[in-house]
Amino acid sequence: MTTLKIHNIETAPEGSKSLLENSQKSFGMIPGLHGVLASSPQILKAYQTLHELFTQSSFNEDELTVVWQAINVEHACHYCVPAHTGIAKMMKVDDNITEALRNETPLEDSKLEALRTMTLTIVRNRGNVTEEELNTFYAAGYEEKHVLDIILGLSQKTISNYTNHIANTPVDGAFEKFAWSKENVVS
Repeated sequence: MTTLKIHNIETAPEGSKSLLENSQKSFGMIPGLHGVLASSPQILKAYQTLHELFTQSSFNEDELTVVWQAINVEHACHYCVPAHTGIAKMMKVDDNITEALRNETPLEDSKLEALRTMTLTIVRNRGNVTEEELNTFYAAGYEEKHVLDIILGLSQKTISNYTNHIANTPVDGAFEKFAWSKENVVS
């Protein structure tokens, strides 16, 4: 059962109306998460801004997907895993990458696996990363800016994952075919 209201443009607070209109233009619909976030214009704006900034970061589409999905799966977000599966398909990310992330299995590409590992290390250890872990990440071809970009992605995902847990946001129809739950992980 949903525990937070899901707004549309008519029911949203005044400060969220234009933000939801932007969501409608961008996605052809108002994602349920955006409808929930609309109760607070500030968090909706923060989420949309973080999303835009993260997609403009140093990561390519595969890397964005690795960071997003590693966090979504670690946080067991019933809404974001299917949504980002659909987004990955739109971004033409290889299905093998998406399936490995959804199933918590190592990625075939060693550089992407290093990114997944560092992302999970940052999430699980709340940013407490050792020099050795950083050096392993750098040896895979990443730099300091990539560590900071992971934190940017984590900021965005914390807003969405935590909100979806509290709201129990229903998965949007466009992403229902990608339904996922932590209990069904095939590792």
